[in-house]
Amino acid sequence: MSTPRLSERELTSKLLETLQELPFVHAQPPVWEPRSEDDRRIDVDICINVAGKDFHLLIETKKSVYPRDVREMLWQIKQFGLSERLNDTHDAAVPFLAAESISPGAKELLRNKRVGYYDTGGSLFIPARGAFFYIDKPPPKPLARTVRSLFRGKRSQVLHALLLNPKESFSVKALAHIARVSTATASETLTALERFDWLSSKGQGPSKERYLVEPAALLDEWNKQTLAARPLPLRRYYVPSIDLDTLTERIDHICEAHGVEYALTQETAAQYFAPFLSTISQVKCRMTSSRAAEEAVGELDARVVSEGANLIIIETKSQGEFLFKERYGVAWLASPVQVYLDLLRAGGRAKEMAEHLRRERIGF
Repeated sequence: MSTPRLSERELTSKLLETLQELPFVHAQPPVWEPRSEDDRRIDVDICINVAGKDFHLLIETKKSVYPRDVREMLWQIKQFGLSERLNDTHDAAVPFLAAESISPGAKELLRNKRVGYYDTGGSLFIPARGAFFYIDKPPPKPLARTVRSLFRGKRSQVLHALLLNPKESFSVKALAHIARVSTATASETLTALERFDWLSSKGQGPSKERYLVEPAALLDEWNKQTLAARPLPLRRYYVPSIDLDTLTERIDHICEAHGVEYALTQETAAQYFAPFLSTISQVKCRMTSSRAAEEAVGELDARVVSEGANLIIIETKSQGEFLFKERYGVAWLASPVQVYLDLLRAGGRAKEMAEHLRRERIGF
């Protein structure tokens, strides 16, 4: 069920409550839709008195705000005639955005342009001369859920395809084919990415293509979402009297014989892509969770252990996590992006290896 949108007055009321809680601040009742001298409107004007000095918050209200929305708002500020007033050190007018949710990238843009903001997560920024306030809190739950959903399920397959081809342009249809998703899912995901300014486009209509302009920012956000996710479901085994190279070959042969999909990941795969460690002591792989997989593990003579494992299997339910695997010598490897994300979740020195892999193989 979708969360109902706050009305403009409810949002302003929440802002007023937050302002009244600030030290030495008194907020006057809002003035609705004040007009400039050339008859342009803003949504609300709130006068606040800070330690005896008045400041006017000239407020635009929105629902959800992303970097692309901020650029439009900055144009509106210019149209309202505030640009000149902002450069006047004696003027106490503060352009201000109040929204249910504001993305981190949008907040950064607003701060850089000295535009105040408030969202219902409790974040507040007032860059007035002589009255500077900055409160940074986690994004509201609706925005957090929206961002989180981008990096899960079918949508994550679209992101994966883009990150593996950061210099290429794609039509919706071509990207849907590569990512093995519907054109609707591809289109919705691309639209969401454009809001964050991670994506740009060229052409119009059916020939319109999108391409990544901020692959590093997109991967950074996936990094954050990965670290906030639940630990990977692991099974630990010991396979007796076998070296790791031979174990890797046996996994490949047995999985092929049983029709089990797998892909080496974490340190095991990273050593192939961008060697970092002198030795590794475990084979780590993603494997489908099924009866056939159990039979394959049984054929390896692997036994479950709590310590001393030389084989660690990450139970994988989604086929999308095998979608971009690569054949390397005698084994299948998860894609460099998937290996990077899996290393981040492993913790310890694996994080150093993740950054080495990103620098040497992923490249952004």
